[in-house]
Amino acid sequence: MAASSIDTALQALIERLQPAASSAGYFYPLNGLTGLSGKVVCGQQCWLARRIPHQPIPFISRQREWHLLRGLTASGLAPRALAIDRRWLLLEWLPGETLAEKEFLARQTELVSLLTRLHHQPLSGYRLQLLPLLHHYWRQCRQRNPRWLRRLRQLARQGEPPPLRLGLLHMDIHPGNLLAHPDGLRLIDWEYAADGDIALELAAIISGNSLNAAQRATLLADYACSNRLDLRALKRQVRRWQPWLHLLMASWYQLRWEQSGDPALHQRAIAAWRQI
Repeated sequence: MAASSIDTALQALIERLQPAASSAGYFYPLNGLTGLSGKVVCGQQCWLARRIPHQPIPFISRQREWHLLRGLTASGLAPRALAIDRRWLLLEWLPGETLAEKEFLARQTELVSLLTRLHHQPLSGYRLQLLPLLHHYWRQCRQRNPRWLRRLRQLARQGEPPPLRLGLLHMDIHPGNLLAHPDGLRLIDWEYAADGDIALELAAIISGNSLNAAQRATLLADYACSNRLDLRALKRQVRRWQPWLHLLMASWYQLRWEQSGDPALHQRAIAAWRQI
């Protein structure tokens, strides 16, 4: 995408962090469904800037992202959080390229190792609860249908599955958020991260990356072995979470389409509702 000049609020944040930073910097928007991030270049220095949304997006909080990333500074899993104000979160720019789709499964051993390290980090104190989030999406969207309400009520009656094991979750793991860093894989885009059931993370990886039966089986078997979990129990728990994730994804696409008018998000919403 074309570069633009850095807005005054972001420039002030950069100068607070790095008083000697050149004022003749540029902002390069990055591809992403929220469209809120960009690469900032000032001379030889680079940062990742994440905008605080003008229209609230459920569960996205740059303050939560800031505190969570600060807690991960020594982990080697994520970029360092550098500065924040009312409009921007400024992060370290990590070198490397995001994975191509074909690399995602080819590097599954590294992915399972990364997940194991992530899920054994200290809890952040921010608990992800899907039922209140799903109700919030229902209230925020203008276009709603009886099928949506029936599924929401069905899940509410069931209640969220009790966690198999609590851990720190990223909740948006796909090739575009996995960076091939010189020191190994790194995770980027932590805006949905929170504490939750590790089986929910695995279910999200399976659904979000359309893994087939053989790929699912390999991922769960490797993860269970690495984390000393009973494989049958892990598979059952992942299945319990799948209806929740299908509704979550459809609700997210619906709201973001209504907020942005983006035709691509509309098509994703239509496809997601077909799975409900």
